[in-house]
Amino acid sequence: MESGKETYTIREVAARFHMQPSTLRYYEDQGLLTNVGRTTSGQRVYEECHINRLRAICCFKNAGMTIDDLKKFFAYEQDEPAHIDEILELLESRRETLDEQRRALDEAAMHVQRKLHYYGGIKQALDAGEPLPDWRDYKTRVYSIDC
Repeated sequence: MESGKETYTIREVAARFHMQPSTLRYYEDQGLLTNVGRTTSGQRVYEECHINRLRAICCFKNAGMTIDDLKKFFAYEQDEPAHIDEILELLESRRETLDEQRRALDEAAMHVQRKLHYYGGIKQALDAGEPLPDWRDYKTRVYSIDC
């Protein structure tokens, strides 16, 4: 290893990415983290290139990519011009899945908002001694679900 490069231990990297050291070892075993150096005593030494790869892994994992998807992506990335169609297909498929999940989450969030307003209305009516609201008045209302 060249001197002057910042290096990290497995514990430092694991803490930085909020994961267990065993996960980093697994990623290495699966071929997702490559060229991990070792000290003379056998401890792993991570460099900035590993940090960058882990950022990509975490992002793609959060987007729902499987280990097999990640392996394909990084293999394709080794020769982007030869695999540009496969890269685009893999990413487009993931984007479509994320869009479907986002729509389902938005629908669920809207339902929760309606229920919150409905049950909040029940509580207000009970506290005020008034008639209880009717769910039919809430079930088609549109509420903001923005954070």
